[in-house]
Amino acid sequence: MSLLPVPTPTHAPCTDALTEFVVHAQLMLDPATPEAVRREAEPRLLAQLPTLQALGVFELFAIRDPALRALVDDELQACRTRAA
Repeated sequence: MSLLPVPTPTHAPCTDALTEFVVHAQLMLDPATPEAVRREAEPRLLAQLPTLQALGVFELFAIRDPALRALVDDELQACRTRAA
């Protein structure tokens, strides 16, 4: 059983991607989140990056947490490298 919330399908896909990203980022940043939940949240957060990048979210908003920003930057760079 997952402890992570599952978004309802009533939202548009771009809204779902942003919601998924924010929910999982908050879980990852909350010191009270158990490590097992954090490990489950990370791939779900990273799965939203292509959609958010296509929408231009990262050109509009900056991630303030240094560790989360590094994780996202590393994954976006890896995606660009795989695409090249």
